[in-house]
Amino acid sequence: MNSLSETKDASQVQLSRDEIKRYGRHLLMPEVGLEGQKKLKASSVLLIGAGGLGSPAALYLAAAGVGKIGVVDFDVVDHSNLQRQILHGTADIGRPKLQSAAERIHSINPYVVVDLHQVRLDSSNALEIFKNYDVIVDGTDNFPTRYLVNDACVLLHKPNVYGSIFRFEGQASVFYADKGPCYRCLYSEPPPPGLVPSCAEGGVFGVLPGIIGTVQALETIKVLLGIGNPLIGRLLLFDALKMEFRELKLRKNPDCPVCGTNPTIRELIDYEAFCGIPPAMPAEGDAKLEITVEELKMKLDGGQDVFLLDVREPHEYEIANLGGTLIPLHDLPKRVNELDSSHEIVVYCATGIRSGKAVKFLTDVGFRKVKNLVGGISAWAEKIDQTMLSY
Repeated sequence: MNSLSETKDASQVQLSRDEIKRYGRHLLMPEVGLEGQKKLKASSVLLIGAGGLGSPAALYLAAAGVGKIGVVDFDVVDHSNLQRQILHGTADIGRPKLQSAAERIHSINPYVVVDLHQVRLDSSNALEIFKNYDVIVDGTDNFPTRYLVNDACVLLHKPNVYGSIFRFEGQASVFYADKGPCYRCLYSEPPPPGLVPSCAEGGVFGVLPGIIGTVQALETIKVLLGIGNPLIGRLLLFDALKMEFRELKLRKNPDCPVCGTNPTIRELIDYEAFCGIPPAMPAEGDAKLEITVEELKMKLDGGQDVFLLDVREPHEYEIANLGGTLIPLHDLPKRVNELDSSHEIVVYCATGIRSGKAVKFLTDVGFRKVKNLVGGISAWAEKIDQTMLSY
């Protein structure tokens, strides 16, 4: 496999005396050596996300001597990030993730140039951002962005080093349409909205992103140096509970709409719509299906008859709850007969995502006095009762 950095003039790159010492263990390896280290310094990598996967990838790419690391993220550091997102510390809570990421990367290696992109990645900016990097590392946690990253990489002929995690399981691959299949060759269509829970809903074992993110860093360096056998055409599956790695062979789909023989996707599309996700702003009239934590508190303080329905899991209920009846979302269809449609029902979960799905189900089966608690119990803990445990 040829190195991507061969397209650059790595011979013009010089390593300082300190860098020679820093990368000494690389220089001893014939697969890397002085020329390979210069290739790394001449290379650029873009990380999509400074979260669980982006954290270990950023640290190891910086330590390895990749010359320029770009990071795309628009979020701020939250308490719940610290269990796995090792770019950030307790003192960073409330700060933009890009700030703590840049500081941490530079603390590892001051010779790395860090480019920060504090934007929400979408079809309007992806191509412009991606074009300046050799490899794109996908550390996202949602389907619209994964398809966006894939399509942008195919259109720009960039390698897409993919990783995903959920609970105790992870996946990794290198989707590089010039040399093998792309993400759409594996997953031609996204799952129906709500079918696959996010890490915020289902949880993730803290060490898991460290393993998968490090695999992504390893594959990125192999691609940049043109060494070994990257995960092109292979999907690596990891089960942390079994400590088991498995591998699936992937083939390029000649009918793939973006990298196939006759592609139909020649520009970036609306990926939210493609994945069946409604617009962020509620449609006219949908507001009547929502209630804020302030409005709920007024109702409860006023002694109004409100039926609270918690659709989280029992172990979440044990951490913190607003009272009411616990019926996990997946049990709701078979236990809906336990609910009285004549009562006003307020449904809540951790953040409002699962409760929103529950409200849609209940309205579809005929309930008319049902509302979703916006922001869920997390919003209650932040705005109403700061003594409540939040997770």
